[in-house]
Amino acid sequence: MSSTEPSPTRVAVVIEDDTDIRNLLETVLTQAGFSVVGRSTGVDGIEAVREHDPVVTTLDVNMPGIDGFETARRIRQFSSTYIIMLTALDEEIDTLRGLEAGADDYITKPFRPRELRARVEAMLRRPRATSATSAAAPPSAQTPPGIDTVDGGWIEHRGLRVNAEMRLVERDGDELSLTRSEFELLSALLESGRRVLTKSDLARVLRGDDYASDYISEADKRGVEVHMGNLRKKLGESVGDPRWIETVRGVGYRTTA
Repeated sequence: MSSTEPSPTRVAVVIEDDTDIRNLLETVLTQAGFSVVGRSTGVDGIEAVREHDPVVTTLDVNMPGIDGFETARRIRQFSSTYIIMLTALDEEIDTLRGLEAGADDYITKPFRPRELRARVEAMLRRPRATSATSAAAPPSAQTPPGIDTVDGGWIEHRGLRVNAEMRLVERDGDELSLTRSEFELLSALLESGRRVLTKSDLARVLRGDDYASDYISEADKRGVEVHMGNLRKKLGESVGDPRWIETVRGVGYRTTA
């Protein structure tokens, strides 16, 4: 296992049963400044995430014992670590399964080490929920149209409050637990107010600034739909009669009036 000097804010866990690939991932992440913990099975990886509380976790799909999808689901029960799934499976349904299990990104093998590092760094570096809104319109000091209040770092809309700096979400006074991707999408939408954000805009929010000009595939857009569906479930949102987020058919999403 490769490692750097321990840093509580720069720990990565690599869950991969192929020794060569695990060593490569550890090397790439170590060069990116992480203290890396490597494990070869899903069960051991889950315990490593629980013990080390990493900011990033890479996860193979095909492993002995429990597979990567189940591993991701179990990790999501207690951790908000960024999960990047790596697999030889390149079918769209596998990508969607990974996102539904709680992954933030999905890279097929063979992968380019520089791409992996760029994606990881973009996740950690990107401004919270600003990439889509900055691309959609110039910054404004005024409250976005359709948003009730912006006060003390909080954005509020119909009883739903988000604080991007503290990464807190409250619904009618109750705190909600969201994944990082769900939080990014919700923050971007609330900051945009009634301005429609396309699925491509939101895909770029999840990818980070390094990918602002990249081609957005149908799988990327479908991934946004999956994350949005999970977000709505946690909000208790009705698609037919939405309280906070409405779908603009064929375009994207915006906050309700």
